[in-house]
Amino acid sequence: MRQIIQVFGKVISPVAKRFDYALKHPQATQRKLQEEIFQHLNHSEYGKSLGINTIADWQQIPIVEYRDIETWILKQQATKKPLLTNEPILFYEKTSGSRGAAKLIPYTKSLRRSFNQMFCVWAYDLIVHGPKFSIGKIYFCISPQLGDKTDAKKQEGGSGGVGEIPQSSCSGLEDDSQYLDSWLRWFLSPFLVSFPQLNRLRNPKEFKHELSKALLVAENLEIISIWSPTFLRVILDYIQTNCRQLALELGDRISPKRRQILLESPSLLNTELPWMQIWPELKLISCWDSANAADGAGFLRSLFPTVLVQGKGLLATEAPMTIPLIAAQGCVPILDQVFFEFEDEKGKIYHLHELEKGKVYEMMISQKGGLYRYRIGDRVCVTHFYMHTPCLEFLGRNQEISDLVGEKLHSDFVRDVLNRLPLKETFFKSLVPAKQPKEHYILLLDRTTLHPQEIATQLDAALQQSPQYRHARLLGQLTSVRVLVHSRIHEIMTLHKTRSGKKWGDLKHEILSTTPIDQELLVELEKLI
Repeated sequence: MRQIIQVFGKVISPVAKRFDYALKHPQATQRKLQEEIFQHLNHSEYGKSLGINTIADWQQIPIVEYRDIETWILKQQATKKPLLTNEPILFYEKTSGSRGAAKLIPYTKSLRRSFNQMFCVWAYDLIVHGPKFSIGKIYFCISPQLGDKTDAKKQEGGSGGVGEIPQSSCSGLEDDSQYLDSWLRWFLSPFLVSFPQLNRLRNPKEFKHELSKALLVAENLEIISIWSPTFLRVILDYIQTNCRQLALELGDRISPKRRQILLESPSLLNTELPWMQIWPELKLISCWDSANAADGAGFLRSLFPTVLVQGKGLLATEAPMTIPLIAAQGCVPILDQVFFEFEDEKGKIYHLHELEKGKVYEMMISQKGGLYRYRIGDRVCVTHFYMHTPCLEFLGRNQEISDLVGEKLHSDFVRDVLNRLPLKETFFKSLVPAKQPKEHYILLLDRTTLHPQEIATQLDAALQQSPQYRHARLLGQLTSVRVLVHSRIHEIMTLHKTRSGKKWGDLKHEILSTTPIDQELLVELEKLI
């Protein structure tokens, strides 16, 4: 089986070599790509409406967010004509917007090829520099459509089974393997851990139960690719809690040794299952490991000490942006597929080759599906350079988004939710993320006539209007909202911020905090209740 990997490495090596060349020549690569993307724009209805005829006028192209071009996308979908690009639209992928509303991202053949190249470069780097894989089973996280039929389908991310892409679909991907070209899906299909109906299950417990069985049957599991590390933790917790039942259901579908471990584990009080014995062939876990996901990734490293837990690059429904390379010891931008622009805190715009080590920037992208100068909302820091190209570390979303496990709550959405709650007599209200004892949100209020639990129930239901928050709640990545009410909450929050070095006159209490609450502050607040 090792020979199959070596053959695959040779097949994709030209893609990797071209990418290496691009990394050595970032300015020329980006300039050539910019010209290609400008041609897509220039020959589109959107481009003609801007009245921009030469690439020298690139700076006149407006910097946009999704809401700025939503009308164009909806009209494009309704007319079935490509208005933002001159290339036919294959399908629209539905993803939760940072402000709560769903976004429809158009996919062209060129954009899908960008994802395909990203995968090939990543795979080649792992084959050459990573663990010695022998082609066991691979689990690319299937994206369940939990809840009812109106829930967003793709929330957790990752790949699952293989199938054809429906044309002109509103939510075009059955699973994320379909980001790849058909030949890659065909090659990977025999090695994927799959359960035929898994991505159609809508009951969270049923989904976790069936996924747990599928993973336990895969005794030669080598690769786990997920997004949030808490997703895997949720599944491991389910196996731990239901190990005896799972063992009895699986019977002789698993080895006697594995069955014995599962049957004996109930006697191991407060002790983790020996996960390395459950999956002795496991070599790679790919997941987020930066910003709010750092602790979760660290926990997985403690559970699987001999496994490479590799942080993912920046990958959004809109485009692949960075990719982790072992050889680079960091994440490099996918500079031959996405044209990057970077904005510093003063609003000055830079190109990729102009970035400085240690500086923080917000990213804007232009890609091959019809998004131009699109503010993606991610902040990055230049850690070092590899082959003359800056390596980028993800620091988090922009200052108005809270994202513990992938829920991406936006302050505008939270403000609307809180305004609809019966809190007219409340003067201070702030929703803050918390990571202990498990990730959740806490609403801080100075006063209310309602019982805190009643508010918490209404708030949690309202927040689940955001598909990504709902998905995280249904899977158990987030526990339910808590509400703390006390007249001194505002005072305690103010004192804490001034003790942290902030000037009294500069204090601003956000409707949504974007950083998890300090544990000492939380203890202090809980003592008031």
